Parts: sequence; structure tokens; C-alpha cells
Amino acid sequence: MFRRISSAVVKDLKRVFTPGTIACIVIGTAIASFGLHNVHQRTGITEGGVLGMILLLGHWFHIPAAIASPVLDLCCYLLAFRMLGKDFLKTSAFASVCLAGWFFVWERLPYLFPDLSGSPFLAAIAGALFIGVGVGLVVRKGASSGGDDALAMAISKALKCRIAAAYLFTDVTVLLLSLTYLPAHKIAYSLITVTLSSTLLDLVKSVSRESLSRRFALGTAKNNNCRSGEDQA
Repeated sequence: MFRRISSAVVKDLKRVFTPGTIACIVIGTAIASFGLHNVHQRTGITEGGVLGMILLLGHWFHIPAAIASPVLDLCCYLLAFRMLGKDFLKTSAFASVCLAGWFFVWERLPYLFPDLSGSPFLAAIAGALFIGVGVGLVVRKGASSGGDDALAMAISKALKCRIAAAYLFTDVTVLLLSLTYLPAHKIAYSLITVTLSSTLLDLVKSVSRESLSRRFALGTAKNNNCRSGEDQA
């Protein structure tokens, strides 16, 4: 009995955690956490979503982040679990562990990216690049690195809209609410970050190896045709 159960568990884990899934989650969480630590935390450029909501609840209702963060994440995960299934929960748990592990690494190293505190516009763009690409790799494998991702994935599936639109909706909503206590210029830079990062995330999630190969083949064929025409001329 025990052997059959353990064999079924191992078989299911192998089905869910393919080498491609593991690689995308490990690399994606490394990129996203690198940007969060070396750009966002260092320059004060923030994202919307759960992080912004934690700050909002702390400011107006004095709810500690240690309480608000797990409660908000749990609510988002419960909502997403009902819509995305148990495989989502497994890969998301792995992604959360990877994200925490990478944060453990980055926090024990000196900053590995130039300080952009004096250039908030560049910081907003750089932060968006790291978040968009990193989280995009995680999401394309059906996983979530936090409550923000889980909520956006659930909204995207429920409303049948692009995930970029779901991210933008949740982030912009929280950022607009944050205007009640944050200066407008800080919100403006955060809006740049969330807009660009959600667009990049959607691109990374949607692009496939087949489409890239098709485009490369098409481009090669066009170049060959042009060369043939030149040779004939």
C-alpha cells in the first residue's frame, strides 16, 4: 500500500516538475528577486498589488506587515487554487521556496547593480525589466511567486483577458489608493514600472519556442530571397 502511494506521488511530481518547469522557476525567481533587492528596495520604487496593499493597510489601519502579508497572500492563493487547480499550488510552493532562497543569497552579497537612486526614471525601467522577465518565466509554467501573481492569473482566467491586463488592473488600483498617503511623483514612477513589467511579463509568458523558430525561419527565408534576387541582378 505504502509503496503504491509513494510511487503514485513520485510519478505525479515528475509529471508536474519537468526539467523545463524547474529551470524556468529557478531562473525566473533569481531574476525577479535580483531586481527587487538591487533596484526596488534600494531606490524606493515600488510595485502595486499585495506589496502596495500591505503598505496601505499599515498606514491607515496600523495592521502589521507580518499579519497583512500572509493573510493577503493566503486569500489570493485560495482564490487562485479554486480556479487553477492543485498543480498550480505545487509549482507555486516550489517558486515561493526558490524566491526566498534567492533573497537569502542576494541579501548576503553586496549590491550587484549600479545605484539608480538618483535616477528614478531609469530605476523604474530597470526594475520593470527584472520583474517582467523573471515573473514571466515563472508564470508561463503555471506557477506563482506571490499573491500578486496568483490573483492576476485567477482574474485572467475568470475574465478571459490577457494576464498583462489583469496585472495592470490590480496594480493600478492599489497605486491609485496609495495616493491617499504617498506623493504623486512616487506613484508616477511606480506606474511606469507596473505598466512596463506587466507588458513584458505577458510577452515572456506568451512567446513560444515554436513561434520564435517560425519567425527565425521566415527571416532567414526573406534574407535568402533577397540574396537570390541580388545575385540574379
